[in-house]
Amino acid sequence: MSEIRTDPYLARFASRTREMSASEIRALFAVASRPEVVSLAGGMPFVGALDHDVVAEVTRAVVAEEGETALQYGGGQGYAPLREQLAAVMATEGVTAHADDLVVTTGGQQALDLVGKLFLDPGDVVLAEGPSYVGALGAFQAYEADVDHVPMDNDGLIPAVLEERLAALRHEGRTVKFLYTVPNHQNPAGVSLSTSRREAIADICAREDVLIVEDNPYGLLDFKGELRPSLRTLAPDRVIYVGTLSKIFAAGLRVGWVAADGPVRDKLVLLKEGADLCQSNLTQLIAERWFRTQPWQDQVAAFRDVYRERCDAMLTELGHEMPPEATWSVPGGGFFVWLRLPQGLDSRELLAKALHARVAYVPGAAFFADGTGGQHLRLSFCYPTPDRIREGVRRFGEVLREEIELVTAMYGEAR
Repeated sequence: MSEIRTDPYLARFASRTREMSASEIRALFAVASRPEVVSLAGGMPFVGALDHDVVAEVTRAVVAEEGETALQYGGGQGYAPLREQLAAVMATEGVTAHADDLVVTTGGQQALDLVGKLFLDPGDVVLAEGPSYVGALGAFQAYEADVDHVPMDNDGLIPAVLEERLAALRHEGRTVKFLYTVPNHQNPAGVSLSTSRREAIADICAREDVLIVEDNPYGLLDFKGELRPSLRTLAPDRVIYVGTLSKIFAAGLRVGWVAADGPVRDKLVLLKEGADLCQSNLTQLIAERWFRTQPWQDQVAAFRDVYRERCDAMLTELGHEMPPEATWSVPGGGFFVWLRLPQGLDSRELLAKALHARVAYVPGAAFFADGTGGQHLRLSFCYPTPDRIREGVRRFGEVLREEIELVTAMYGEAR
């Protein structure tokens, strides 16, 4: 009788890793990246809008003039001159922050991971918009927190429901560590939190002694250039602010940051040092020189123009191709449209047919910790050209019409 061998690693994994799995977005990349597929799935910025020759010249100057620093280890908090530039970026949105309050991270994603590691114990509750950014869900669940969703509408998270959830969780004896929100051009819903709701949410969290994690990748990508008050401005003593250069400069530099008060900042520096010792000095110095020497606000305006044109192409084509029963958000900025399918259709079940028709999207269930959201899906307009976007929506429209006809033939009417 042969001996049955067990995997020498599997039984030794930490318990918190048992439920970890690849996100649906990552799983889609292998198929969606094929040239014949129109990918409306990934949220990749259109870095083609950058002048690559200028980026190359900035990089060359950094190495030539500051190579001894750029190619060396750095400090755990991040390069001080870059933190000054990042504080200036925040100031353009009306957010006051001192460079000493900032911790530079490997993109906004590491910032979320470090915040989760700092605050979350197993069984803690994180309140988050429903739907919510999939990367944040993964970061918080990795520390065995329970994500409880608060619904949204066209004005963002609904404060009255937030109050109800807080009361119910308090009655259950649960510990709510923080509210996580993407208030500007939310990923994936594409909507922004109204000013009155920002004020209401800040008041509710102050009364209930709940922290707020404000994730703001898209605030400067408003198609009209409009700015909304930051939650950190409304409640500076309880808001941890997460920013990134991925959407307003270059995602490949992997530069993000956290703005937080002293005790939180100090712990985040220790966690950052434990994770990767320090941020890349090379990418930090490139970013610092870019924002110090280049007309970066003009570049952001150019990004806005690109994304506005692509959003318009998507919205126009959706109006032509979608059945009357489908509805979708109308974003005023950012990268994403959130679409609701006709009753009875499930976006995850429909995905295989969409991929066969050479178009990709992200099923809505990816954005809910509890696996709901099957009637929704996310469409991204940031990367494909307008013509590709129109073609992708046409392909998806054909798939949807065929599915509706099939359901009608089987059941006599939509389920």
